[in-house]
Amino acid sequence: MRRIRRPARPAPGSFAKVRWTIRLRLTLLYGALFLVTGVLLLTVVYLLVAGRPPWAGVDPPSPPAASVTPSGLGAADVPAPTVDLEQQLQQQRSDYLEKLLTSSGIALVLLTFLSVWLGWLMAGRALRPLRTMADTAKAISANDLHRRLGAPGPSDEIKDLADTFDALLDHLEDAFEAQRRFVANASHELRTPLTFERSLLEITLADPDASAAELRETCVRVLGSNARQEKLIEALLTLARSQRGLDRRVPVDLAGLAAEYLGRPRDADGPPGVRIGSDLAPAAVLGDPPLVERLIINLVDNAVRHNVPDGRVRVWTGVHGGRPALSVRNTGPEVLPSQVELIFQPFQRLRATRLGGHDGQGIGLSIVAAIAAAHDAELHAEPLPEGGLEIRVNFPPVAS
Repeated sequence: MRRIRRPARPAPGSFAKVRWTIRLRLTLLYGALFLVTGVLLLTVVYLLVAGRPPWAGVDPPSPPAASVTPSGLGAADVPAPTVDLEQQLQQQRSDYLEKLLTSSGIALVLLTFLSVWLGWLMAGRALRPLRTMADTAKAISANDLHRRLGAPGPSDEIKDLADTFDALLDHLEDAFEAQRRFVANASHELRTPLTFERSLLEITLADPDASAAELRETCVRVLGSNARQEKLIEALLTLARSQRGLDRRVPVDLAGLAAEYLGRPRDADGPPGVRIGSDLAPAAVLGDPPLVERLIINLVDNAVRHNVPDGRVRVWTGVHGGRPALSVRNTGPEVLPSQVELIFQPFQRLRATRLGGHDGQGIGLSIVAAIAAAHDAELHAEPLPEGGLEIRVNFPPVAS
């Protein structure tokens, strides 16, 4: 038998917790400020009236002039009723102050309640855009990032907050879209060689008369495809590591890393006859040495791969505008200005500027952009009038 759990009852004597919303706090603040200022005003008025009442400027009546009565007694000899008059004035003054204090106290209490009610209404009206923003933000999800707050009204703090939140949503939408494209492209790039390898093996194994040479050739082709997959996976891991950020920053010399890489033996990956020249001056930066080295390698390999036969590549390091910089330029087919932004996106290949058989993985320059962003460096790409591209990376200056 299924047991039905009843909601727990509150303990005797316990009270529901009051939710201290901003509206409630503002209302209490308004009421408290009005009450304090009202008490101060009442105190000041009471002290002024008690020290000099309204009748303070009226002189008491003077006794009549002395005259001679038939009995021979003067009027000055008759006692004037000054004591009774003074007591009456004191009593009237006391009654007036008590009435003033009572009336002012009642008015202060009534006005305090009125100020609390008005403060509640005004606080709700002032915070209404925030409630609208909260409801809209709750309705926004990862699949609905195109919605925006779009808070109307004057340019105040609430509108600034809404505009800032809208700008954050713009960045989030761009990041989600880039992530979706990256996952789709990465899945395609990894699925294609797997399908090729499976088809190659199935065709070879389906032939009962396949010779040892044919089987060996199939194995060599599968190993070659596997090596390309290994490079792609390594590039993806490097891209993910770059986008995660830096764990350490140590002094690195761009000239030393570039000279070390250019001095290594190179595989024939690109058009024939491409020559690499260098002009390396010391350029010290703070960063991750393996990632900075990968940035240089990708820039140089990209310049060699996307070149023309007997083309040229120039690698430069030094100080540009007071900042350590690295520049790589090459000859090659013309690159349109509208295509510059695309080359830094993952798996974006410009077919018009790529030579057959030298396409690479398509994420070399996206790794460069991620490494530059991780080092707070500025990345500039400029198409050259005679063809080719110049890519320059300006690193932050090192504090001396």
